[in-house]
Amino acid sequence: MSPTPLWRRPAFVLLAAALIAFSAFGIRQSMGLYMRPISEGLGWGREILSFALATQNLLIGIAAPFFGALADKWGPPKILALGGAIFAGGIFTMSQATTPGIMFIGSGLMAGLGLGACGMPLILATVSQVAPTDKRSLWLGITTALATGGQLLVVPASQSVIANIDWVTALLFLSVMAAMIVPISLSTSAAITPETGKDTTLNISEALSEAWNHNGFRLLTVGFFVCGFHVAFLAIHLPAYVHDRCSVPGLGATALMLIAFFNMIGAWSSGWLGGRYSKKYLLSSIYMARAVVMTAFVIMPTTATTVIIFACLIGLLWLSTVPATSGLVSQIFGLRYMGMLYGIVFLSHQLGAFVGVWLGGRVFDTTGSYDAVWWVAIALGIASAFIHLPINEKPVARLATS
Repeated sequence: MSPTPLWRRPAFVLLAAALIAFSAFGIRQSMGLYMRPISEGLGWGREILSFALATQNLLIGIAAPFFGALADKWGPPKILALGGAIFAGGIFTMSQATTPGIMFIGSGLMAGLGLGACGMPLILATVSQVAPTDKRSLWLGITTALATGGQLLVVPASQSVIANIDWVTALLFLSVMAAMIVPISLSTSAAITPETGKDTTLNISEALSEAWNHNGFRLLTVGFFVCGFHVAFLAIHLPAYVHDRCSVPGLGATALMLIAFFNMIGAWSSGWLGGRYSKKYLLSSIYMARAVVMTAFVIMPTTATTVIIFACLIGLLWLSTVPATSGLVSQIFGLRYMGMLYGIVFLSHQLGAFVGVWLGGRVFDTTGSYDAVWWVAIALGIASAFIHLPINEKPVARLATS
């Protein structure tokens, strides 16, 4: 028997998924760098771009279950490629915008729909389908960690182009990078089919009913709202917050780079720990740790040192929730509708992201300070730590008897 070609192997899918996540996540996480140059360059308040980016986050969540269901039916490669094309078009439109309406279409509507099809929910569902069962949590952690590598490289590259040329050119480069998602996605077609890794037959309505009647699904959905609030608020508003309180050139971009670097460690560690210990207790610990770190940052003076320490610590906790959350969805409900079910949980994440991004801009424009939003984020972190404790982690009876 001839050996399996490289492009049909699970490891190739993992690599392709990581490259897609690298591009999509890196571009998305660099958006905070454009808040000041776009708002000041076009003479807008921060609320305008904040609302567009908040809408982007919301649309990612709304679109994710829909595109996840399509991927469950037709296979992920085509849906990922479609998302890459729409996302690239949105970034290009954003670069050419001269009015709030065009900016909203590009950065809000198009980018949001595109990322809903090629973002982390569908990428992680794809990896779950091909990963060995005993290594699934670790593979999810690796994918999340490598996605953050995009943030680690794209953020400083964007900052450099913005500083040395302009924000329009930086966005044009990003649109080309987003377009590369299309051929990478299609390259996995030989390895992934609509049936790859599926463990049972179940129709959509039965899957939805089973999930929603399970306490774990509801609690994960509520808890993931908090993750979205935290990550989006910090990704979009931390550079501006740092600039306002500590005028060290490039410190905001440095903070995002440090968050990205330490998130690679945190996400991989979370995947490893999730494969060996209780995922619900891991999630509870992460959310409580976030609340503690943010409290310390808010009450201490904002200096270059405290910003760097905060970025390192929050980076370890940044997306460490993702492997455990997505891992619990597949662990409890199986893989048949992983794309759709995790997409629904992710919708809650993006609702939180919408609130975090929009509320940050709204509160700042109203009060001239982000302080109130920080305390909301801290309270939500504490609440989420307790929300995860009652989750029943055991697979549903259907899987236990199959």
